[in-house]
Amino acid sequence: MSFTHGQEGRGGMLRCVLTALAAMGLAAASLTDAGQDAAAQEGHPIVIANILDRSGGLNIYSLKQIQGVAMAVDEINKSGGLLGRPVEIRFYDSQSDNTLNAQYATNALLRDKADAIHGGITSSSREVMRPIVQRFGSLLFYNALYEGGVCDRRHVSTGMVPAQQLEALIPYVINEKGARKSYILAADYNYGHITAKWMKNIVEANGGEVVNIEFFPLDVTNFAPVLARIQEAAPDVVYSALVGGAHMGFYRQFESTVGKDNMLLASSTYGVGREQTELSPEEGRGIIIATSFVDGLDTPAAKSFVENFKAFSGEDDYVGEYGEYGYRGVMLWADAVRKAGDASPDAVIMALKSGEISFDGPGGLYSIDGKTNHTTMDIHIAVGNDKGSFDLLQSFSQQPPLDTQLVCDLHANPDDTTQYEPEVQ
Repeated sequence: MSFTHGQEGRGGMLRCVLTALAAMGLAAASLTDAGQDAAAQEGHPIVIANILDRSGGLNIYSLKQIQGVAMAVDEINKSGGLLGRPVEIRFYDSQSDNTLNAQYATNALLRDKADAIHGGITSSSREVMRPIVQRFGSLLFYNALYEGGVCDRRHVSTGMVPAQQLEALIPYVINEKGARKSYILAADYNYGHITAKWMKNIVEANGGEVVNIEFFPLDVTNFAPVLARIQEAAPDVVYSALVGGAHMGFYRQFESTVGKDNMLLASSTYGVGREQTELSPEEGRGIIIATSFVDGLDTPAAKSFVENFKAFSGEDDYVGEYGEYGYRGVMLWADAVRKAGDASPDAVIMALKSGEISFDGPGGLYSIDGKTNHTTMDIHIAVGNDKGSFDLLQSFSQQPPLDTQLVCDLHANPDDTTQYEPEVQ
């Protein structure tokens, strides 16, 4: 397995081992240079670009995903590669800066001739890369949960969308916990705004009420004013769609003021950045989430994945959903390459269109819906425990991306490149 780092030099792209990845336990990385990689001598490498935030304010979502991508590539190469060719990663640290997402997507496709990009954390980072992917006729695997609605044959969503996640989470909170009066907090960008609309719609459709919705920029750390308003409103549950390291302070401040013994706390985003590993047992215990993967799933596939991930990374800590997202995304792409018999983007797109691309992974079966390029998956309701992890409460099998299916049909409209916002009142 080899890596190259997106880094400018007088001779163009400087190809070197990404030392930060090696520091995270990716000791298998080796120097990539034309004619020097033994694997490359067996066949011209298939190149994928991995554009994620190794540094920056949103890197809590990326660090494990970087390792997950690398682990998947390592497994593929150890089993003989794809189509008799090794797979090679070009890694770029986008540093939570959308201008770098745009720059590095261009570099990856124009200079590296990458066959696909796996990257992007926020919806805004995805949206600056999608037009570039279109321009160069490539393919973007977006391995993250998001607000749904992207209809683009050059974009593949392998993470959860609201119709999968929230249609499981909110009815559980209302019906099993009796929490009908809700207060919604969300990040102040398109993911937060659209997700908050879905939350409100699903709460009301299930007989609940929303007393208020508030949005917060990603750099906000002081939640004392809104916590005072929450205490005054006295909801049964607070739903959080907060995002990033700064917003982690909300969970600490909630426990020190309101307390989960007095009010339920549920979230669409908590845990994906492994926030529970940074909080105290009291701060993390009792937060309810809906997810496509937690380390504690009691299946052979989940147990094997966690064990192998820890051995690969050299880190004996919680892996989490975004680590599994990176692994899942590469494995789904690899299945499409095999079935296409060709790693070129257009050939892979035709394989995706067939609706036959799938991967039986750590969180269950993942299948790409050929009409939307979104993923059907199992959804798991879990609750934070006092061990920095989650306990499984309930699972829902093979949930389709219904919200995006309402607005997208790439079979009928293959040239569509729109992000639709399904009508949510």
